Amino acid sequence: MAYMLLILEPHGQRAERTEAEGRDAYAEMVRFGEGLSARGLLLASESLRGDHQAVRVQVREGKPALRDGPFTETKEMVGGFFLLDGVTRDEAIAIAAECPAARWATVEVRELAPCYSG
Repeated sequence: MAYMLLILEPHGQRAERTEAEGRDAYAEMVRFGEGLSARGLLLASESLRGDHQAVRVQVREGKPALRDGPFTETKEMVGGFFLLDGVTRDEAIAIAAECPAARWATVEVRELAPCYSG
């Protein structure tokens, strides 16, 4: 089965880190991803820019409505993800607990599925 580990960071957390702290955290996450890749579990992983550069798009009555970030109505932003394959739910949860980001953010475990299924 395939699972996505979403890294949900508190808003503003990145800005509170020094550049050295940010580089150290990123390097730790890269090593984590390399370990998953070496185990044959990683399909993809990416870090995402903060939501201050994001845009939300909705189409209502045929007209697109755009809203620029940051999105103050949310307490967290998606900071990145790891896409895993060939793991069970329990394995994905165990891997999420190993993720360095679990110490400073929330790692949400989501199974991939067709959009028409429950």
